[in-house]
Amino acid sequence: MTDDSFAGDSDGAESPHGTEETRDVATDGGATGADSVALDPWGSSTVSDYRKLFDQFGIETFDEVLGEVPAPHYLMRRGVIFGHRDYRAVARAMREDDPFAVLSGFMPTGDPHIGHKLVFDEIIWHQQQGGDAYGLIADLEAHSARGLSWDEIDEHAHNYILSLLALGFDPEEGTLYRQSTNREVQDLAFELGIEANFSELGAIYDFDGETDVSHMQSVITQMADILYPQLDDPKPTVIPVGPDQDPHVRLARDLAARVQYFGVTEAYASFETDPEERAVIADAHETLTDRHPDETIRCVDAANYLEGKREEGATDETATTLDSTITMLREAGKEPLRPRVRVVDRNATEDAFEALIEAIDGEKRVYDEHIDTFELSREEAEDLAREVALDHGGYGFRAPSSIYHRFMTGLTGGKMSSSVPASHISLLDDPEAGYDKVKSATTGGRETAEKQRELGGEADECPVYELYAYLLADDDDEFATEVYEECVGGERLCGGCKEQAAELMEEFLEDHQEKRAEWEEKLDNLDIEFDSPRA
Repeated sequence: MTDDSFAGDSDGAESPHGTEETRDVATDGGATGADSVALDPWGSSTVSDYRKLFDQFGIETFDEVLGEVPAPHYLMRRGVIFGHRDYRAVARAMREDDPFAVLSGFMPTGDPHIGHKLVFDEIIWHQQQGGDAYGLIADLEAHSARGLSWDEIDEHAHNYILSLLALGFDPEEGTLYRQSTNREVQDLAFELGIEANFSELGAIYDFDGETDVSHMQSVITQMADILYPQLDDPKPTVIPVGPDQDPHVRLARDLAARVQYFGVTEAYASFETDPEERAVIADAHETLTDRHPDETIRCVDAANYLEGKREEGATDETATTLDSTITMLREAGKEPLRPRVRVVDRNATEDAFEALIEAIDGEKRVYDEHIDTFELSREEAEDLAREVALDHGGYGFRAPSSIYHRFMTGLTGGKMSSSVPASHISLLDDPEAGYDKVKSATTGGRETAEKQRELGGEADECPVYELYAYLLADDDDEFATEVYEECVGGERLCGGCKEQAAELMEEFLEDHQEKRAEWEEKLDNLDIEFDSPRA
């Protein structure tokens, strides 16, 4: 696991600017390239081309949802947060003042540094937008996956929480906890573990016969962490992470569905279909309805239509999907083809299933393992199924959402690594040391000042410019853009740019550590244990 647990910015994080490929660059400091993608939550993750995440793993570009977010954070506006899963549900909750939550975790294996600040800021911003905020210390994972002693874990946990508080987390309105002392999380992990098996974890995480059981158990504990904000009150929940943590998000979304009493989908007839078959039937139904608006469309009509498409060679579907769809439609014969919402019994008790039947008003069809409703929308059916499940002892989890931020480049170029002090700035660094590290940082400047003035600097390849875009410019987009344009236009030389960045970094660290000292005196009042009973 990375040093951040869910945060995903650590020893294994590769710079988005670290290859020799030509790159398309935005003035916000974001860059895209062409290389390889490998997502490994425990170490050697490389994400050299963020665009591939959209195709390979189904992550959507954040630009598509940005306009739906009220007063978006500068990390969103500048493209540092570049992707999401299902974030529209969270954005809608913000706009409509509905409940939502944010959670991320940190594995306490070292000092918090400026890479972690991205996630701290994302948690705090969502809290300020009205979300229920959760910050957790993944101490069970640190002990099982990294072998840290409990004394080491306690020290690092203390430092992570102090920095989170100093940056603006409100502990009175939010929740801080450690995995090892949260019994509700551990109990939920036990229940979720029933739905996962070794083969699945092996396929996702490359576990093998040498992987210890505690390491595997820590994965399920993280699934419980992700779903914990919804344990008593299901609501849209966002998990801010680096892209290397996406395997955890995908597994959590799967498990959230598996433990549900009911699943909700759409259908057109009494028989079951897979998503590809359903899409074929939907297309046939829409076409036939348009052609014959006053007639009842039957399954055999759709079968004949699809047979005709196949004979004309005008189908895009695979032969297997088309054949199975036509067969099911012919077997259904003259059954009307009608859109409906289907509620499927996954794990429901008999009482819960009967209660759902009673709760669905209007026209419906009841089968042994599902109920078809013709008057409820999918969203209405999901809400009703969730309500019935909760009333009968089940879970009502919504699939958790996620947002993904770019990795920060190390100050020395390449990876930002906790094990290479010169590559990062710790939030615990002496302000003067922070100043010195920035002054010594690699830049995207030319070989000489003359060439810099002539050709301009390469801000998109510059770790120092990233400091401005990700941290030092704070909420001032004009300042971040000004630095970029002066650099690429040849007006800004690296010496003066680094001096300004170093001074801003020194000021940031001074302010941050003053606030840490203020919170240090108030830690005893917080509802979180810093001394592990295991130590």
